[in-house]
Amino acid sequence: MNSDQLFRQVFEDGRTHRAFIDQPVQDSLLFRLYDIAKGAPSASNLCPMRITFVKSATQKQKVIEAAAEGNKPKIESAPVVAIIAHDTTFYNYIEKLAPHMDADAFRRQEKAKLEQIAIENCWLQAGFFIAAARSLGLDCGPMSGFDKAKIDEAFYQGTSWRSELLMNLGYGDASKLHPRGYRLSFDEACSIV
Repeated sequence: MNSDQLFRQVFEDGRTHRAFIDQPVQDSLLFRLYDIAKGAPSASNLCPMRITFVKSATQKQKVIEAAAEGNKPKIESAPVVAIIAHDTTFYNYIEKLAPHMDADAFRRQEKAKLEQIAIENCWLQAGFFIAAARSLGLDCGPMSGFDKAKIDEAFYQGTSWRSELLMNLGYGDASKLHPRGYRLSFDEACSIV
């Protein structure tokens, strides 16, 4: 695949998939996906995003039970559901990830500010995660319609991880796609000052 084809696959042809064909995603591909996605930008390279790849039927059922009604069939059809989370104690890795920073001063910030940094940067990394998945030929179905407290209780009880979004992964069923929705033009969404 040349660079133009890859660009189209990731950015122009990539769609949000709501249904997937019955084809498993190999664990080795998930390792590769993370290896690419970990290169995402984040403030001072603090990397607060954490991922739980849910593949087993029993664990996926827990995700389905926490999902909004309209998202349940989407999750059922996906071979993998990635729970994208942020680590509330992401700053424990400052010395390794950001040795240029004053780690002690950073940790002394208000808890609410640290949480905000984790959430904002998790979402930034999640966007990069989608691009990485598409570059590997995977289709994505990101969703925010779920009960975070239920997911956190089922998967992250006793940990510092907190769920942010769900990401269905697999090989999309193109026959179930809706026509591409309207996107705002430059004039509608941008300004140059």
